[in-house]
Amino acid sequence: MRKFLVAVVALVATALATPAFSDSITDRIDSGKTIRLGFANEVPWAYPGDNNEPLGFVNAFVLGVLKEMGYDRDKIEPVVTEWGGLIPGLKANRFDIITGGMYILSSRCENIAFSDPMAEVADAFLVPKGNPKHINNYKDIKNAGATLVTGAGYNTVEDAKSAGIPDSNIMTVPGPTEILAAMKAGRADAGGGTYFTVQDLASKSGGTLDVSDPSMMPTDLKNWVGIGFRKSDPDFLKKFNEAMDKYLGSDAMMAAVGKYGYTKSNVPGKDASTEWACKNR
Repeated sequence: MRKFLVAVVALVATALATPAFSDSITDRIDSGKTIRLGFANEVPWAYPGDNNEPLGFVNAFVLGVLKEMGYDRDKIEPVVTEWGGLIPGLKANRFDIITGGMYILSSRCENIAFSDPMAEVADAFLVPKGNPKHINNYKDIKNAGATLVTGAGYNTVEDAKSAGIPDSNIMTVPGPTEILAAMKAGRADAGGGTYFTVQDLASKSGGTLDVSDPSMMPTDLKNWVGIGFRKSDPDFLKKFNEAMDKYLGSDAMMAAVGKYGYTKSNVPGKDASTEWACKNR
């Protein structure tokens, strides 16, 4: 009995001496720590500038919402990682918010929580000049027996497989830089990504690559972009959505995101919801 009591006392003493671990954004803020934004190098969505300055329209949007909440730029810390490391990094508490520009997908909703939609976007393909294989959607890739290159963790991987494109015809690479390199080297027939990303890559191809016609993609592949949070931060997420409701589509927001190509046409309609996207995308 005495040994048992000694063990209990030691256990309690250890627990009292050890600070409780918490991954709450609110706890970090209350203790004077920064709010960490996690993003990859995805132009023009979210990418690092000098000293990892958070650039891109999603970062600009989030900085605007956080300012609406009372958090100025000096309270924000950028954390840059590869796209495939964003959800694992958030769950491992390496940063607090994903600003990379993620589509709200059911597979992602199982792992993280999303804000209300902040953008409505379609995908497109990077194709050789003149689009010789007439690739404008996944069915075209399948019928042509073509090879698709896209980013690891991109929604395009799931969409391609759903369309019946075999794994042997899907090449995954870390991100946009590698997609462009594969296309320029002729190792793939189409480079999959968002219209914003593909448009940027085509502009960097020296005139050798074009963008497919996004209007020829199935309407059921239209997607909505959300900001990612840990599921353990529901209170902060609620406040973020409340501030976002005031900021979304405002003159201040459009001035901040317009230089990156985001237009009024990308502002989600009032009928767009995270709950719907989580169930249907």
